[in-house]
Amino acid sequence: MNTKSATLRLLDKADKEILKLPRSVKGAIYDFQHKFKSNPNATGLKLQQLKGHVRLWSARVNDDYRALLLRLADDDWLIVSVKHRKDVYDNLDRLAYSVNQVTGGIEYVDLQVVADNVTAPRPATPAAPPTPPTPAVPEASAPPSRETVPLAPLFAAWSEEQLASLGVADSLIPVIQALTTEDQLLGLVDHAPQLTGEVLLALYDGKSYDAVLEHVTAPVAAPEPVDTEDFQAAAERPATMVTTTDEALREALEGGSFGRWKVFLHPTQAKLVERDYSGPARVGGGPGTGKTIVALHRVKHLVDQLPQGVNKPVLLTTFNKNLAADLRSRLLELGGEQLLARVEISHVDQLALRVVREAEPGSSKQTIDDNQAVREWRTMLDELDESAWDAEFLHDEWTQVILGQAVTSRSNYFRARRAGRGRNISRAERADIWQLAERFTQRLDRLGRQTWDQVSERAARLEMQREQRIQTIDRQREEAGGLDNIHVQDGSGGWLRYRYRHIVVDEAQDLRPAHWKMLRAMTARDRNDIFLVGDTHQRIYKNQVTLGSLGVNIRGRSAKLSLSYRTTRQILRSALDVLSQEKYDDLDGSQENLAGYRSVLSGGLPGLHGCADWTAEREAIAALISDWSDIPPEQIAICVPTNQMASETAYTLAQLGVRAVEIGPDGPRGDGGVHIGTMFRFKGLEYQRMIIAGVTDGLVPRDAVSRLRATDPARYRREVQRARSLLFVATTRARDSLDIFWHGAPSPFLKPLLSA
Repeated sequence: MNTKSATLRLLDKADKEILKLPRSVKGAIYDFQHKFKSNPNATGLKLQQLKGHVRLWSARVNDDYRALLLRLADDDWLIVSVKHRKDVYDNLDRLAYSVNQVTGGIEYVDLQVVADNVTAPRPATPAAPPTPPTPAVPEASAPPSRETVPLAPLFAAWSEEQLASLGVADSLIPVIQALTTEDQLLGLVDHAPQLTGEVLLALYDGKSYDAVLEHVTAPVAAPEPVDTEDFQAAAERPATMVTTTDEALREALEGGSFGRWKVFLHPTQAKLVERDYSGPARVGGGPGTGKTIVALHRVKHLVDQLPQGVNKPVLLTTFNKNLAADLRSRLLELGGEQLLARVEISHVDQLALRVVREAEPGSSKQTIDDNQAVREWRTMLDELDESAWDAEFLHDEWTQVILGQAVTSRSNYFRARRAGRGRNISRAERADIWQLAERFTQRLDRLGRQTWDQVSERAARLEMQREQRIQTIDRQREEAGGLDNIHVQDGSGGWLRYRYRHIVVDEAQDLRPAHWKMLRAMTARDRNDIFLVGDTHQRIYKNQVTLGSLGVNIRGRSAKLSLSYRTTRQILRSALDVLSQEKYDDLDGSQENLAGYRSVLSGGLPGLHGCADWTAEREAIAALISDWSDIPPEQIAICVPTNQMASETAYTLAQLGVRAVEIGPDGPRGDGGVHIGTMFRFKGLEYQRMIIAGVTDGLVPRDAVSRLRATDPARYRREVQRARSLLFVATTRARDSLDIFWHGAPSPFLKPLLSA
């Protein structure tokens, strides 16, 4: 008897099927995997070839269930399905498998399951608005019966050749050409190979053939000609999403949505994770497209390439403490303590503060945020009886131009670029602003305070000086034929090295210019030095940067993810309507867009609720949440424009018997309740049901923003864009349902939704 061990893989579609099976069957699958790898021909496994199929075999999982396997080569197998034994051996022509001619990936389809789901009525979606009852028609006035007019096929406009060239599975083309309703389409998408589903939904949503080819098919197409008979080669391509290890199988079956992403990356994501870049690289994409997942897998990939050691040569950073903590916990899930031991995880302000404290160990200054800084500006202007300048404008000018460009003298400020700042200022006005900025800096010094912008600017200068010393030593070593100058090294306070070999940045759009200068100086300019992910449509702070001008040259090394795994197509369309026709930069001086941004998830339309006043709005929200008794409270969130509104909402909910917890700077302030917070607090989070409240004219955007329209048009445009981005972020936190409330006049941002 042959007892040779085997390779056993699990196809991603199979794990979705297994998730629906009884827990006892999952346990049996773990045992089956071990036994099959040890000896696929063991008597108890009952391995047998299915009649009429060259590659398809079955094997016993337990008394009632069988695994269906593709034999890729002699000792290389792929689990494509796990079924009850009564569903395995009949009507075997229904089982179709092939190598996709476009992607080169393995695709498996049970045509009977597809047919059953295409014809079966889909359950109503709870999030959809109720349909009003149809008034009864008196029998006497009922119209005469007519013969039902047959519906036109959904995909009649595309030929078989066109669908195949887009990557649609050949075996499904006859079924696709017969589809006539959206319900039938969604039933097919649930069980079709992933690319087939993406292509069909994009075409159904009105995208042109060329647009689908560019945004959906091309990113996952195989770079080389595909041999459709070579299944073993197909199993190695990114388009075949499989796992092979016992631990990965357990993660896929037990880890929930993130556990699954730890194992199965979309082919587009996998390519970006594993690519060798000649310098800094950027990955963009809309909310829910898996940018953070890509960043985490990229960190693991970089660590896997490192030589053995105990240092931490990889930095993973983002813009705030909450997100950094989330990255740490996810990275721990992804690779355990062994991975975490080689990675420094810190939010970027914490990193900058550490650099400054290393250089100035005796400093005891209190660090204040932007709101506190603006209050200090106002106080100073009041004390000086200065009314010519607005405190927020001065703070932005000081942070974005003076600190952002590391301007250290009045003469340099006269020459500083102010691109995108809007309001033109004369030389005399610059002199006035410089004097006020100096007074403000002195004021903070007297108070023993500093802003985060000051910290990051100081850290950037320190790191750039350190980089210059390293480069000087490298030049001297090169001139000395590779020998180190011990005295120079010793005089520099130690053997200087760059702090990190690789830097990975999440939510890159919200970092300040000084942050980028600091990070650029922390790693050598080499292959795979900086990898950043972000979406400027989600920028919630005022930090607009051009990375190339800061030494982070991503030109030619940018890519974009476009498939949302979080938000339904209905919510996605509403979110994109919120953005309207606003133009967004791409962090490198050009424009960014969300062309191709899509979802294969479907649900109800967002609920839109106008109320008489703020009190009525809060009461309506409490009533809505009370109807969601089947949803864990922690999976429900309420997003509001201000902290005061968050507190008032929490109070009203408590009065009406709904437990809620507010989200603060360090996360939720308690457990076991609905989450409430401002739009800023929800960055990076997601919820099953999302409520956005107070989306009222004068609150979104604020009245103060509207008043800028006449006095400072450029600043008005920037603030409106930021307000749109905040609302966009809030709407895209929703997984299953979205409800938007307002009182009085709705926000102008809602106009496209209300007129739809």
